[in-house]
Amino acid sequence: MLESVIHRDANGDTPKYVAPELSYLLDRIVNVCFIGAPGARDRGWTLVDCGLPGSASKIKRAAARLFGEQSRPAAIVLTHGHFDHIGAVHTLAHEWDVPVYAHELELPYLTGQSSYPPPDPLVGGGAMSLMSAIFPKRPIDLGRHAHELPADGSVPGAPGWRWIPTPGHAPGHVSLLRDSDRTVIAGDAFTTTKQESLVAALTQRAEIHGPPMYFTPDWDRARASVKHLADYAPTAAITGHGPPLRGERLQDGLRNLASHFDVWARPSRGRYRDHPAITDGSGVVEVPPLQVSAGTVVLAGLALGAAIAIASSIGGRDENQQRRTEELARLTPTTDDAADARSDDDGTRAGDVSLIARTLNENVSEVDAP
Repeated sequence: MLESVIHRDANGDTPKYVAPELSYLLDRIVNVCFIGAPGARDRGWTLVDCGLPGSASKIKRAAARLFGEQSRPAAIVLTHGHFDHIGAVHTLAHEWDVPVYAHELELPYLTGQSSYPPPDPLVGGGAMSLMSAIFPKRPIDLGRHAHELPADGSVPGAPGWRWIPTPGHAPGHVSLLRDSDRTVIAGDAFTTTKQESLVAALTQRAEIHGPPMYFTPDWDRARASVKHLADYAPTAAITGHGPPLRGERLQDGLRNLASHFDVWARPSRGRYRDHPAITDGSGVVEVPPLQVSAGTVVLAGLALGAAIAIASSIGGRDENQQRRTEELARLTPTTDDAADARSDDDGTRAGDVSLIARTLNENVSEVDAP
């Protein structure tokens, strides 16, 4: 049987192999992918997704190691436009003078027309879910750099790859497939770690899960997308969150997830549980009301309020990116709270939540104006 977990490295600073001519870089809690042969010529490779805010320099260093100091991509392809996948896109698109491609239904969120449907911070039972209430929400505007993915399904700059729609987590979410060896870049159509949990996100604990609950506004489409990928039976997959997987563990895990999606992946409550957000080519049209009890709102509000209060009391802004990464890596659980919407299932404290939230919200020094 093939090795099921290819890599598990929460603090890696160099790109790692997934499959032939496919590497990835872990940017704290999210993966960035590079399609192209090592040493590929200038404009001879493609970047998929752009990590968290502040990641441009790290991505450029990784690209230089893979393809050479002066090698630029032919294109940037976005699986979707959530903040943790587009953090460095302005900087990289500008400095490399490269087009950025996304599905047409993602373009409203990448051209300043619309914000995404609001997150649902009370689903998933983890600190990352609660933190989603204060994650960046505004749309970005890529201006002339934004382009619609080719209608023929081809992936710009990546011969042999094709894109398919895998909506649900985002209206125009796409996954990339290479039929020659059934390798998949899945974005957040599914994940290989429990992204709702802060500790799992930081340690990259390998488990197959559905898309991050707190940012998924259409669960019927998300289920159909997982089934589509499970039916494809990929031999290797890299997702937006978690280590790459391959072989029987990947295929069996995807089949089981597809078969039990409504029990394992779909939240038991929440604003999008039974009523999806309505979107179209202009962005968000309508979202269902928040569906929670008064007691849950109060308790979650207290937890989130404590996190924000502690964050606001931290003096000064740390300008050293390496120090920020080290601080995040040192976060450890300190309580034994039960897993529900009011606390992280790994016991992460409000102070820990505030630190990573502050890092994600403030670390925007490398996001240029369009």
